[in-house]
Amino acid sequence: MSYITAIGTAVPSNRFTQLEIADFMARSLELDESEKRKLIALYRSTKIQYRHSVLPDYGLAVDAYQFYPRSQNLDPFPSVAQRMEVYKQTALPLCLEAVKGLPLDGVTHLITVSCTGMYAPGLDIELVQALNLSGNIRRTAINFMGCYGAFNGLKVANDICLAHPTAKVLLVSVELCTLHFQKKKDLDFLLSNALFSDGAAAVIIESHASHSKVLKLESFFCDLFTEGRSDMAWHIADFGFEMTLTSYVPQLIKKGINLLVENLLQSNGTRRDEIKYYAIHPGGRAILESVELALGISTTDNQYAYEVLRDYGNMSSTTIIFVLKKVLELVSDENKGCKVLSCAFGPGLTVESLIAKMGV
Repeated sequence: MSYITAIGTAVPSNRFTQLEIADFMARSLELDESEKRKLIALYRSTKIQYRHSVLPDYGLAVDAYQFYPRSQNLDPFPSVAQRMEVYKQTALPLCLEAVKGLPLDGVTHLITVSCTGMYAPGLDIELVQALNLSGNIRRTAINFMGCYGAFNGLKVANDICLAHPTAKVLLVSVELCTLHFQKKKDLDFLLSNALFSDGAAAVIIESHASHSKVLKLESFFCDLFTEGRSDMAWHIADFGFEMTLTSYVPQLIKKGINLLVENLLQSNGTRRDEIKYYAIHPGGRAILESVELALGISTTDNQYAYEVLRDYGNMSSTTIIFVLKKVLELVSDENKGCKVLSCAFGPGLTVESLIAKMGV
């Protein structure tokens, strides 16, 4: 058995409204009035109100930019090396903010998750030093998996706890998606620029329940919708990491998620009507609506995903932990034993799923 016993989250202090970011994008892409109106309509349709970034530039005038060149079209556009330098400077402080207040006594394993930056010696070693963890702590880095990466972190943590009855795992996810803004007018890039944001989250997973307000990790199930291989992808290019996210992704998820959930439920011996709470990765409004239609659930059932999407946007792998935190905060004597269904989606097209139980 393994249990999520604590979750911490953090976002950068730079917070922008969708319309502020839309203005930045329209200016940088040198859109005409017709194109700008369409872009603003796209941003309004996302159901996102605010997003956070380690870069202040998205809310500044051209002559005040701190990262991008002070030219309207952002030339010369920042290289991967420049973006990775900002990642190296800002990822650790954000992680430490997410970890703050978590019970770290007795941590035996550390798992880091990120797909928006990397360097070595890396974030895992920096966390060991900054948190004064033991140098012989067992470290695992999960990189470049996209929005479902935190699920792989949870699965590794679960396996560690099953193998080591005294294990206590610290999982830290950080994504600085806004470092990878792409100055292109293609619809895929316009959509990506409208969704992604920055954040960090930390989870304590233990082999026993140290208190009653926990989520027990019961079953995982993963599947690949390979017909969507080219519809959600993540590549390292000369000027940042490029996200491909087509409008076909929600249709693929709607088509395949029912079978995936049935396989998950069967592996857990759980009926569909036993699921009382949902923690769905808010990859975007259309994805959430497709999941609801396929599973026959309401926006109220899916409210925690919408709340995270509204307040933070899509923070890639970190986002699902924000949603799980909202569910963890609900655990009480009244809903003890209730089942939670959680899903996340990413390149491949990969769909990860989880059943958890509230309380002990």
